[in-house]
Amino acid sequence: MDSETSNKIEETVLEILKSCNLDEVTELKIRKMASEKLGLELSDPTRKAFVRQVVEKFLAEEQAKAEANEEEEEEEEEEEEDNKKKSSGAGDKEYDDDGDLIVCRLSHKRRVTITEFRGKTLVSIREYYNKDGKELPTAKGISLTAEQWATFKKNIPAVEKAIKKMESRA
Repeated sequence: MDSETSNKIEETVLEILKSCNLDEVTELKIRKMASEKLGLELSDPTRKAFVRQVVEKFLAEEQAKAEANEEEEEEEEEEEEDNKKKSSGAGDKEYDDDGDLIVCRLSHKRRVTITEFRGKTLVSIREYYNKDGKELPTAKGISLTAEQWATFKKNIPAVEKAIKKMESRA
């Protein structure tokens, strides 16, 4: 079989393979479709073997691609899990027993939470205690409205400046 004919057969078979459902098509069907498309008889042993070789090569490449994609997806999933474990920021949301968002833990007894009270969102900085395996809030702490929090946040640089000034005196 000359190289021009083998190239045409290979191109046609590959074109058919790419457009077919590989779970339903058989080598015989592919060979018949290619034969009709090319106007060539592909059932003689040499051409039949050549078509089989093209099909097997295509299937091997597809399998290799699928395995590579699978490995890549597994690596991405592992990386995502690692990142979730490593991050302690916005992606990790922790809630207390009442469903309040725990923004951060200042110590084992103190934490900052976002709560809802009488339709208002509050930033709560509070001490907690353990009772019967549950962490419960104490009266020691403060809850700020969104407006109060904004005022406090705006003045944090002044607080930091005052802390540095006092520390430099000591």
